[in-house]
Amino acid sequence: MGWYQQITRVEPFDEAPLDADLVGAFERDAAVTARTPGRPVRFYTPTFKSYETSEIKGCGKNSFPVFSITGGACALNCDHCRAKILEPMIAATSPEILERRVRDLVMLQDLKGFLLSGGSNRRNEVPYERFLPTVEKLKRDYPYLRIAVHSALLDEARAKGLEAAGVDVAMTDVIGAEQTIREVYHLERSVDDFEATLAALRTTRMEIVPHIVIGLHYGRLKGEFNALDMIARHAVDALVLVIVMPNYAAPETPFAIVAPGDIAEVFRRARRRLPDLPVLLGCARPPGLHKLAVDAYALMAGLDGIAFPADGIKGVAEILGRPVAQQHACCSMAVDGARGALQAKTGCAA
Repeated sequence: MGWYQQITRVEPFDEAPLDADLVGAFERDAAVTARTPGRPVRFYTPTFKSYETSEIKGCGKNSFPVFSITGGACALNCDHCRAKILEPMIAATSPEILERRVRDLVMLQDLKGFLLSGGSNRRNEVPYERFLPTVEKLKRDYPYLRIAVHSALLDEARAKGLEAAGVDVAMTDVIGAEQTIREVYHLERSVDDFEATLAALRTTRMEIVPHIVIGLHYGRLKGEFNALDMIARHAVDALVLVIVMPNYAAPETPFAIVAPGDIAEVFRRARRRLPDLPVLLGCARPPGLHKLAVDAYALMAGLDGIAFPADGIKGVAEILGRPVAQQHACCSMAVDGARGALQAKTGCAA
């Protein structure tokens, strides 16, 4: 019995919109390459979101929160997000607020690390500079903290500033189409600026985890494969793939939900283009039956991790012969500094 017949017998995947021909292609790929069966997969359940399924339990501690240094403000107001992604983050709009909240969480919630984010200016830059002395002080007092930033666009000097403050991981979106930069981001920057950011980050010792937003161009593929080529030219530590969320967009904006088959093709291309790099499916993706299909395709493509996986996914992993581990951490923190080596810890912490 083939993968399609087995997977569609797993509840709730009996209702998932899986394409039988595409599943068959994945199965043939696995038989030829012998890469997918036996390849471990991690399920990431970071503590900044309440999560539980019939198979997987979340973690009650707030051990890896996300702070926004701009609160809910963002000058770009991109069509795909409109700053709504900032709303659930903890506002830390001054260095003093950030320091107080981090120290409180260390004492009360067994803090293990945090992600520092915020809205961009009109050049897609996040103004971290005045926060860096506080980050350095916190890292000195709590050297075990794992600290990540959404870097946005930057140059080598700003990358070195993050490194000097003690930042461990830099995440940055990579866009491979000029039209998407202009129309969706309302940004007068170029594809070259995004690749220059990768090069600037690579001059540091920080772990580099670029993100590609699949379907960023109003739900259609445009530039994703070019972004993969850009990333392949730099020694990054992992790649996170996320999927545009049309529910954040304005009703009049012509966003569509990306077809699962298109997403699967990006998964396949990423795995082939970056065969030895950890490639992970991040937490941003549409819910419901769409998520079931996407998560199943991620497993079939041989991706190394899935954040907040769909219910029933452990049964699919078992069918594919993929050993499963759980980690209560942001998937972008999945590397241990050894250039692409996945962390093995599974406890209730970041």
